[in-house]
Amino acid sequence: MKMAPKKISSVHLKPLEPSKQPPTTHVSTVSPASRVPFQTFPTPLPTISVSSPTSEPQLLSFLKTHLKPPITAQTLLHFLKNKLHYHPKFTHLDFHIFQWANTIDSFRHDHRTYEWMVRTLAVSDRFDALGSVLLEGMPSKPCPCTSDGIFCCPRIEPIFRFAINSYCRVGKLNDAKIAFDTMQKLIDGKPSVALYNILIHGFVKNRQHDKALNMYDNLLKDRVKPDVFTFNILISSYCKNLNFGLALELFKEMRAKGCEPNVVSFNTLIRGFFRDRKFEEGIRMAYEMIKLSCGFSVVTCEILINGLCKEGRSSQACDVLIDFARKGVFPRGFDCYFLMERLCHEGNVGRALEVVEEIWKNGNAPSSIACTTLVEGLRRAGKIEDALKLVNDMLKEEIIPDSVTFNCLIRDACDVGRTEAADRLNRLASSKGFYADKVTHSILVAGYTREGKRKEGERLVEEMLDEGFIPDIATYNRLMDGLSCHKSTTG
Repeated sequence: MKMAPKKISSVHLKPLEPSKQPPTTHVSTVSPASRVPFQTFPTPLPTISVSSPTSEPQLLSFLKTHLKPPITAQTLLHFLKNKLHYHPKFTHLDFHIFQWANTIDSFRHDHRTYEWMVRTLAVSDRFDALGSVLLEGMPSKPCPCTSDGIFCCPRIEPIFRFAINSYCRVGKLNDAKIAFDTMQKLIDGKPSVALYNILIHGFVKNRQHDKALNMYDNLLKDRVKPDVFTFNILISSYCKNLNFGLALELFKEMRAKGCEPNVVSFNTLIRGFFRDRKFEEGIRMAYEMIKLSCGFSVVTCEILINGLCKEGRSSQACDVLIDFARKGVFPRGFDCYFLMERLCHEGNVGRALEVVEEIWKNGNAPSSIACTTLVEGLRRAGKIEDALKLVNDMLKEEIIPDSVTFNCLIRDACDVGRTEAADRLNRLASSKGFYADKVTHSILVAGYTREGKRKEGERLVEEMLDEGFIPDIATYNRLMDGLSCHKSTTG
């Protein structure tokens, strides 16, 4: 005999603070006179809290419109994802509706609804509710595909992984460990090494080194093979705790277990060697990277070159950098600005120029900042010809200097009687997109005036007039008269 569906009870509403966890869902029973006729649902709605008493009929209407029986995991997921989630007034009730669905006799959550709810609670930091889903809901009412077959649901581990990662993100490491232990009981076989790594990294990040080591021991006891990320996390933790000797031992253990180190492994150890002022060992570790064909990164060079410079070993940094360039392992994107600055500050601009030319020759153009720093160093050292050549090479590689540096170099060249070379450089720069301003032209006109090159100077004055750099006829006449007062060398 077909039974008539139950009627839904009235929902009593009261204000809720958004920052607090919604109360536990429960079904209310009221007198028939106060019931709201709603014949389509097979079970009463939960008593829930929203912001205004006027929301009760709106909520009932919303559910009646968008969630029609028979309610299945698929229809509930569609309702939660596409309807409730975007509603400005009812979106915070997702967990209530999720729990309410459990009270329907014919309903059963599957891994899709569990996964969506876990992710939603985790990203919105509702960890109390998250714990009830992970520790109570999933173990007591598992996904149907768990009981229908001989194996557990394959989505259990990914669901727990997201939750554990979220717990670690906010420092709830005890909750993360409890969730991990619960997951171990639900899955078939061993957890993946990635899950151990998440917990180990969480302990390290929160300065709980001993617990990270205990988790590593558990990994070995569970016969799970550690990977390069496991070792990198622990090596970094040892170094941060000033146990560099133990970090080196773990590195050796890593290789003994057949796990090949990557660039992060080497970078961590090189940084550790430098922290212990063992510079030669750090450099040898870098060459070990080359031997193992482990590609250099920008970070590797920053640790090595900048670290040596900070310790007053600029010359050694130059030797290392040049050797890297010759071996073809110089990483693209590394900016040797810091080295250039140190060398120029020490007055060793010749060595700085040698480094730039060497790495440039091997196909690694330095950055604009590094080049500009070197140009300034050459200028101050009186090496104007070298500075002019460097800027010429920069322009050919589309490296445009800033206007201040360029104008200062033009002035220096004019002061030593190299106005024609400065003018040629200016024309090359203009063809590459450099904007020669009034100052640039004025410096060149003054240079030609001193050298008595009237024809070249008059050409520049005419260009200034065309560009609008000459404000009035008096300025124009003054510039022309200045050129006429000097003996022309151009006939």
